[in-house]
Amino acid sequence: MKAAIFENGKIHVGDFPDPTPRKGQAVVRTHRCALCASDAHFVGSAETIVEQSHHHDLPYKSVDPHKPLVMGHEFVGEIMDYGPSSRRPFKAGTKVTAIPAMRLLDGSFGIVGYTNDCPGGFGRFMLLDEDFLLDVPDELDNDLAALIEPLAVGIEHARAGKTQPGEIPLVLGCGAIGLGVIAGLKIAGISPIVAADFDANRRAMALKMGADIVVDPREQSPYAPFSELGGRAPNVVFECVGKAGILSTIMGAIVPGGRIVVGGYCLDPEQVYVPVGQMKGIQINFGGGEEMQDMIAARDAIATGAVDLRPWLGPNVGLGGVAQALKDLPNPASPIRTVVDPWRD
Repeated sequence: MKAAIFENGKIHVGDFPDPTPRKGQAVVRTHRCALCASDAHFVGSAETIVEQSHHHDLPYKSVDPHKPLVMGHEFVGEIMDYGPSSRRPFKAGTKVTAIPAMRLLDGSFGIVGYTNDCPGGFGRFMLLDEDFLLDVPDELDNDLAALIEPLAVGIEHARAGKTQPGEIPLVLGCGAIGLGVIAGLKIAGISPIVAADFDANRRAMALKMGADIVVDPREQSPYAPFSELGGRAPNVVFECVGKAGILSTIMGAIVPGGRIVVGGYCLDPEQVYVPVGQMKGIQINFGGGEEMQDMIAARDAIATGAVDLRPWLGPNVGLGGVAQALKDLPNPASPIRTVVDPWRD
């Protein structure tokens, strides 16, 4: 099959073996797959990520960075068939997405798009674990359906904050994760929501997702009391930036008794001064992978129009556009999500 293949530190378009499903796996014809910042991180730091994953027993340890790899974990497709003796929870022809997790032969779990023998959504066919499949309405636009998984991540992070009515959440960083958190908080009925980002377009996007107040941190501290909130300051901070040093900054600025949810994907070591957290009584939670309840909530929110993710989308690209789109991802002027049509060269 044709695919955008990661090999020798670069992305190129080439031929990759057609996937053959084992027991418990579905082979899926890919309709669309969105680009994620974690894909760009992997392209730039594959050796480090795999090395650290072996050290800490993380799912990326299943990757051999010296062998061809087809990435892509934000996708929608159509079930073609299953491996032998599978449960077959959905019939062939069903439009699906999935939690991007895959059971491996040794019983451990890998990530779809980060196992060499299970290609992800930057190829024309994928292998998915039948236990993590989620059906998608046929009428839902494929570009939007590819955003179910990234929205589900934001919903999970929002849920991890356990924000209660009367509390004030602050979302730092309005890329896909931060915008997904805002949408997740809005779905949960939480208001008001404060959001902060250096980029004006991202702040405008935060308002579209449901933020009530947006802040340029160069002009106003997002941690300080807000007159429009009756002099109250945010007490639940969602870190969606992923830069070393920001956790320490948040700990120093957050109100006593505050909570922090770390959703940013930072590959550099983070140092904090522990007494700050102890004396202020700060709780820190690390946002994790989405669960099926988050995938269902994201699917339903997109399908019903409760959350409009069309502003996230730029023009979709073919396989030949993947490499450049990944390079462009760090630029705030880039779309929140670029979607790949793997049937276009």
